[in-house]
Amino acid sequence: MEQAILNILEWLTGLGYVGIALGLMLEVIPSEIVLGYGGYLIVLGRVGFIGAFAAGVIGGTIAQLILYWIGSYGGRPFLEKYGKFLLLKKHHLDLAETWFEKYGSGVIFGARFIPVVRHAISIPAGIAKMSIWKFTLYTVAAMIPWTLFFLYLGIELGSNWMYIKEVARPYLIPIISFALLMAVVYYLVKKFKAPRTN
Repeated sequence: MEQAILNILEWLTGLGYVGIALGLMLEVIPSEIVLGYGGYLIVLGRVGFIGAFAAGVIGGTIAQLILYWIGSYGGRPFLEKYGKFLLLKKHHLDLAETWFEKYGSGVIFGARFIPVVRHAISIPAGIAKMSIWKFTLYTVAAMIPWTLFFLYLGIELGSNWMYIKEVARPYLIPIISFALLMAVVYYLVKKFKAPRTN
């Protein structure tokens, strides 16, 4: 793992629980790596499990709320101009918008487990002025299992936490498949319940 990432992680975790939350909020380092390192810190006794879990959920949720607000107040033109600073490419935004338009607000939960769209999906939600309370509820509901999963893997891996992405990959494939299935089911249920027009 690059020394720069290790240096950032050391600096963040020196801040304790705030550092874990901040690491997830900034998204400079992928959340799975931050949480995996958080699991390792639990093994070392430098942080507690409950505090690390709370920091993970709160930090991850705030990160998505920031993207929601950027979408809500800045819109697509702002994101196309400055999205590169948020590590968001145009095709990420296009894919997220397509998903949101097709599956509706229910996709906010399922998309959290899918690479590429997991962060970008917050932007079309903001642009569409989705209910902030519903958005937050779906986001927190997804962040809870995500945080638990990677903290647990970090604990199990211990000093080998840097291999967390490789270890997690076989588990993520069925999770992603399930998330996609849930998005399709939500879409079909919503379409079936929609009033028919002649």
